[in-house]
Amino acid sequence: MNSTRFPGKIMRKILGKPLLGYLVERLRCSARIGDIVVATTVHPQDDPVAALARGLGLKVFRGSEQNVLDRFHGAATTFGARHIMRITADCPLIDPDLLDSLIAYYFSNAFDYASNNNPPTLPDGLDAEVFTFEALDRAHTHAALPSEIEHVTPYILNHPEFFRIGTWSYHKDLSHLRWTVDEPEDFELVRRVIEALYPGNSGFRTGDVLDLLRRRPELGTINARFERNEGYLASLEADKDLLHKKTG
Repeated sequence: MNSTRFPGKIMRKILGKPLLGYLVERLRCSARIGDIVVATTVHPQDDPVAALARGLGLKVFRGSEQNVLDRFHGAATTFGARHIMRITADCPLIDPDLLDSLIAYYFSNAFDYASNNNPPTLPDGLDAEVFTFEALDRAHTHAALPSEIEHVTPYILNHPEFFRIGTWSYHKDLSHLRWTVDEPEDFELVRRVIEALYPGNSGFRTGDVLDLLRRRPELGTINARFERNEGYLASLEADKDLLHKKTG
């Protein structure tokens, strides 16, 4: 709820349903995802998030607001997860079929970590990562940089000598598209997509969104000015500050 760029975004409603509700509904269409756990913070501001998650029948873990890696580790430990798929809550257009493809790729290659965004080929907002508990546990033990602590998995990517890492790629590069919700303009795009597609096809997929954007190209201009992964880039700047202090 305490997003700096768009506070309360995951509880913003479209057609009477909060964004987090759409995300959960789409995750439940996956054939391969097991338990869904909402890992939110202990901050009172996130009480509505925990209440909504429990109302939807989900498991909830509450942990550190700043140390997201510790929060994920705590959630995985509490619920005995052996394999974890990480989805950020600002991705209400996530495609369950593509998530299942990533999971199949991860298991068929016995990876410690696999993602669909390193480098990305899907629109921003369809990102996902899968990793073993052992990889998460090692990251939790050894991660030290701000980016590694805030964004959960960079330690794994920064140390390929310890992990078997894979990247699932879409057959077409759609990485220029932005379907995440980090800014009010992002919400406006997602609102128009859901209002156009959901009433007639609640299980719409990536292809349906692409068809809509082809028919209504003006939608793609709503949030085109924003850069992908702005939050992560800010964390990398914090890494530089920390390393400078250590070497200064």
